[in-house]
Amino acid sequence: MKRILLAVFGAAVLTLDLQAAKAQKTKKPEPFGDDLLVQVKSTLDGTLQPCWFWAPEKAKTETVPLIVGLHTWSADYTYKSHYATALNYAKGHDWAMVGPNFRGANRTPPACGADAAVQDIVDAVNYAKGKVKIDAARVYIIGGSGGGHMTLLMAGRHPEIWAGCAAFCPITDVARWHADSLLDHPGRGKGYAKMLEQACGGTPAEKPEEYRHRSPLTWIENAKKAGVPIYIVTGIHDGWKGSVPVGHSFRAFNALADEKDRVPEEAIKTIEETQTVPDALAYKGPKDPFYGAKNRIHFRGTSANVRFTLFEGGHGGNYPAGLDFLSRQVKGKPADFTLPTKGKGGEEKLGK
Repeated sequence: MKRILLAVFGAAVLTLDLQAAKAQKTKKPEPFGDDLLVQVKSTLDGTLQPCWFWAPEKAKTETVPLIVGLHTWSADYTYKSHYATALNYAKGHDWAMVGPNFRGANRTPPACGADAAVQDIVDAVNYAKGKVKIDAARVYIIGGSGGGHMTLLMAGRHPEIWAGCAAFCPITDVARWHADSLLDHPGRGKGYAKMLEQACGGTPAEKPEEYRHRSPLTWIENAKKAGVPIYIVTGIHDGWKGSVPVGHSFRAFNALADEKDRVPEEAIKTIEETQTVPDALAYKGPKDPFYGAKNRIHFRGTSANVRFTLFEGGHGGNYPAGLDFLSRQVKGKPADFTLPTKGKGGEEKLGK
């Protein structure tokens, strides 16, 4: 009996070992470890805020660009995958990278575009500048969903920092999104309205100034005046297969574009309702290598220092296209909208 039990136990251990080995083999490699986690002191309230930081060895002796990567709406800094694309790009191009927490998920008063969250991102940039040599003419920010919201908010709140901004499926008017989220509609969750109420201290009717203060559309005129290059990308099915109706992106484009290039509100409403673009607005421009058959371009608006691409997809972005755009921007110079001859991009779906 003892031998039988030992044999059974040994077989079980062997099975577990094989399963563990298989899991280890199939598990995606961790893009970075906790050794990149730093604590940045907030210059607003003195608290220590978690932030990911990486810089190439060369940044000790010569200036390098800096990319700020952001997490999504319901996430925080522990969702490392949200920062991985920016970090991997930085490692591949000898850029520095910071990934601030900006007060975590957007359900508390200091988060959700509040002054504390804004300052955390400024402090993260200054932390990098204090540790290594950063090219102040090449500081960029990128994010999707809640990260897209903060990207555009930072463009308006602190246009003096950025050489370029890339925002995917952004929330641009949080009061409007509160209403959007309460609708019985495929893809939208009413939990987002609750999160907004927790962050803002009430509904839009009860706290209109809080909602206005945390909305990119309130501030985006500052980015336009400063000439900050901005790239906005979203999928045409967002709002149906996703939680942020595409009108949020269209209205940000309109706020940044010259008047003659703006999309009429009635056309925006049609696109949101039908998930199709009227033929008069359909993209007929040159091939963009970052958008193929699966994520083809439905609409593209380019005006002043902004470009907006509406592609075949849902609540997602195209990080390779955004990073390529950022790589060509230099602070103080007009936006460079040159299309590369080579490139590969696809939809990166953004949850939470």
